Amino acid sequence: MVNHDVVFVGAPIEEGAGRRGCVMGPDAYRTAGLAENLQALGHRVTDIGNLQPEDAHTEKVPNGTVKNFHTVAGWTRSLYKTASELGQKAVFPVYLGGDHALALGTVAGQSLAANRLGKPLFVLWLDAHSDFNTFDTTESGNLHGTPLAFACGLKGFDGLLGHPLSHPVAPRNVEILGVRSIDPKERELLVDCGAGVRDMRMIDEMGIPALLAPFLERVRAANGLLHVSLDVDFLDPGIAPAVGTTVPGGATFREAHLVMEMLHDSGLVTSLDLVELNPFLDDRGMTARLMVDLTASLFGRRVFDRPTRSF
Repeated sequence: MVNHDVVFVGAPIEEGAGRRGCVMGPDAYRTAGLAENLQALGHRVTDIGNLQPEDAHTEKVPNGTVKNFHTVAGWTRSLYKTASELGQKAVFPVYLGGDHALALGTVAGQSLAANRLGKPLFVLWLDAHSDFNTFDTTESGNLHGTPLAFACGLKGFDGLLGHPLSHPVAPRNVEILGVRSIDPKERELLVDCGAGVRDMRMIDEMGIPALLAPFLERVRAANGLLHVSLDVDFLDPGIAPAVGTTVPGGATFREAHLVMEMLHDSGLVTSLDLVELNPFLDDRGMTARLMVDLTASLFGRRVFDRPTRSF
């Protein structure tokens, strides 16, 4: 097993979501023993603490639907800068969220870093939602539903960074796995762009390996870097209740661990988001501990090494 220099980046952003609580997410991962679990596997862990958003209050709000634009733009700029720097170093960044709006900065920053390294960035989006709305199509105005559209270079997002996105992710390099809630306008954008979408019915009918393995082979064939964005609501709310956007019928405990184990075996993952953990909604920390266990599987914990848990 390859031992990584892992860097934790806290991003206690909750302004992209529709309810409060994700601000506590980064510290919940720390309290649940994320660093200790990875260190036990032989990895070196550095925690640079929680970032602060930059000041973006001079930007014009795109429209009346968009909520908390200035704060989210500030977080985007801070995370974009950090991700573009870490992505060029021999480290493995783990971004501790915070709601999924943090990926506005992390994915875009990792894509810039990959370009500077001369490699394409691929994105595996583990989520109940496709998060492919633009400022013009969002119905809720919550910006945690827009990161993939921004990262793929769709129009109308210039105010987030104060300039156009210079190195967007190619939509064909995006794979959304486990989705089960897509807005009609998002569906049109996804079809037009050609992003990969694998919903829960496909998982039920074909299984995780048949869907994930071909994507990983494409990453390998392109000599690409792989960013994984893991949303708590990828999981079934019965095992992961601590999320404000619960959608029934999510991934099971074993399906989720299988995804992580396959990702580890591939050796392709270079950066990770852990998002939408809302400790205010958790039951005795079970969701935080499950997310820590899944991360440990991504970093090499095998089935027979996993500790027995009771809740």
